[in-house]
Amino acid sequence: MFNGKTILITGGTGSFGQAFVKRVIRDYPKVKRLIVYSRDELKQFEMQQHFPVTTFPFMRYFLGDVRDLNRLMLALRNVDFVVHAAALKQVPAAEYNPMECVKTNVIGGQNLIDGCLANNVRKVVALSTDKAAGPINLYGATKLVSDKLFVAANQLSGERKSRFSVVRYGNVAGSRGSVIPYFKKKVAENCSEIPVTDDRMTRFFITLAQGVDFVLKSFGRMHGGETFVPKIPSFKIKDLADVIAPGVPQKIVGIRPGEKLHEIMIPRDCSHESIEFKEYYVIKPSIYWGRQQDFDVNALGEKSKPVADDFEYSSEHNDWFMNPSEIKGLLDDL
Repeated sequence: MFNGKTILITGGTGSFGQAFVKRVIRDYPKVKRLIVYSRDELKQFEMQQHFPVTTFPFMRYFLGDVRDLNRLMLALRNVDFVVHAAALKQVPAAEYNPMECVKTNVIGGQNLIDGCLANNVRKVVALSTDKAAGPINLYGATKLVSDKLFVAANQLSGERKSRFSVVRYGNVAGSRGSVIPYFKKKVAENCSEIPVTDDRMTRFFITLAQGVDFVLKSFGRMHGGETFVPKIPSFKIKDLADVIAPGVPQKIVGIRPGEKLHEIMIPRDCSHESIEFKEYYVIKPSIYWGRQQDFDVNALGEKSKPVADDFEYSSEHNDWFMNPSEIKGLLDDL
């Protein structure tokens, strides 16, 4: 799909962006151009040491902010596919600086939509988060708005070929700011106890490689307007702490402001719009004007089945739950 095409990834110097670039280089050596769009010149410089233009002549590094529509317009010229990974993601920082989060996650998202429509970008996949499902903090609220904007963008395309979809999954295992490197850091510091938010807390488990793979597959599966949610396992935070720091006492420190006890990726109120495929779920758009689309069959011809009326996809009630030995096996693969 991507050989001979041009791909742009916003927020391309982040954990996901670097893994995505590495994967595209490995699997699509005939890609026409691969554009890393981000606002951090130092991270771009460091990334160019790993993926230099002299070795990979299709690589492009484009300094710019998604808040800057004019810059996006230039960057998106002759682009075929876009992955939108740029976002302000730190929950406490978003609460303290709300409009900065809105400017990047909401206005920046709309800027990208406008730029893609103006340049007839073929397909766009925007990365979402579990925090957008029933949001209780500002970050989650901005991502919910962003998700709605990208889904609704399909109504703006008219006769243009641009199609927009969303991929939603939870925290990525081992990424910057996640609990796994935090626990490992505490162990390296010879801590006397491991801080655990709540011994009931659960989370979904997905690796960077799995996230990249799911995004790439979503390009082939999408009609436009879907929110794709992967089927992934859950684990208990206290079990994770036991695996990383065996024998170290755990101290319950309480839930932080804006934090949930369990992750939810499909709320019960969305069950009537949700369908199930073999490897993932789809939340269908609630409003879809113009083109009549059968979302029950994806673009590859794979058929879905309906979910139960009271279905909710949460880390607490997930059918796929990891025990400590399974957690250890997955950590060894990171």
